[in-house]
Amino acid sequence: MTSAQSATSPRTHAVQAGAALAASMGIGRFVYTPILPLMHSQAGMSASLGATLATANYVGYLIGALAGIFIPGVVRSAAVMRTSLVVLIATLVLMPTTHDGSIWFVLRLVAGVASALVFMIAVSALHAHLRGTSQFLAGWGFGGVGLGIALSGVLVFVIRFVGTWSTAWLASAALAVVCAVAAWGLTPETRPIITPDAPGTPSLQRWFTALFISYFLEGIGYIIAGTFLVAAIDLAAPEWVGSGAWIVVGLAAFPSCALWAWLSLRWSRPTLLLVALLIQAVGIALPAVIGGVGPALISAFLFGVTFLGIGSIVLAIGAHLQFPRAVALLTAGYSVGQILGPLVVTPLLRDGYRDALLLGAAVVLGAGVAAAALRYRFPSDLDAGPRTATSNEKVVFDVR
Repeated sequence: MTSAQSATSPRTHAVQAGAALAASMGIGRFVYTPILPLMHSQAGMSASLGATLATANYVGYLIGALAGIFIPGVVRSAAVMRTSLVVLIATLVLMPTTHDGSIWFVLRLVAGVASALVFMIAVSALHAHLRGTSQFLAGWGFGGVGLGIALSGVLVFVIRFVGTWSTAWLASAALAVVCAVAAWGLTPETRPIITPDAPGTPSLQRWFTALFISYFLEGIGYIIAGTFLVAAIDLAAPEWVGSGAWIVVGLAAFPSCALWAWLSLRWSRPTLLLVALLIQAVGIALPAVIGGVGPALISAFLFGVTFLGIGSIVLAIGAHLQFPRAVALLTAGYSVGQILGPLVVTPLLRDGYRDALLLGAAVVLGAGVAAAALRYRFPSDLDAGPRTATSNEKVVFDVR
């Protein structure tokens, strides 16, 4: 680590990484959710095209994740991070310049690639610089995703009354610029790290398999709500409630990773994963079975407080199991699930979003079943940790 890196305080690293995550995920990726109803009503976009554009973004995210697996050097490159931030902002600016669905598809695809690259670099840098310090500080940094969701949600909420869908995209791009400037000085991990082989690693495959299945199913179920929750609430509640609910999602998500990190000091992570998945399933199903403002806001809170927490718990379990390339494999499986989610529910969107949300909740319950299996005789005594690679050791991709 250079002297410039070491002179930067852990808090500054957390803020920079949080700003990068706010720009790439909270805005660049998830601002599409509150803008989606505006594009339906003002740009004439169909529900099926809305689902297709969501899928394009998730395909792009998978491409970015695979780039991190096969070209691990990209997650240690400040140039890649900064270029990806610029490209991401450009896609936001270009969205309102056309009504061509094929161009929208390309823009959301490219935005997905850029989001994934910034996410992996920011998370890698966050854990590398904060290794050995408070896990809660890393949790707050990861909460930048929730902060980005909340800020962009407030922005779109205001624009619903004073502007158009085009204004919403441009204003979101401006907000992403502010976050990108704050993140610009983030220094990625400059040296690869390895995950040491643990005794009896083959016996850990069954737990990793259960974890992988759970996270894959979570990718399908959560993204259905993450894409269509605002639009679904808009159909069953006053116009302002959908955007207001998305703000609640962001505000609940912001402190959630720090909260789940604190809870992990008292309960095992497999138990917390099961609890979080059950809570999320209830949150996704709630607006589908009960209309009104109250259930919509409760649903948004339950979804927000769990979706980032589930990701942080899963990645922590993967690192604990010391399975080779655990984080990369889990991220790829999650990405595939996100691609399948909108495609699976597209036939259900002809009569609104109720059936789609119920299916999403059912899939998350399936993820809970896999998480319950993970709890059976879970190995809690593994203690090997990441360390700097030597020249003659095999380097694996790890973004703990």
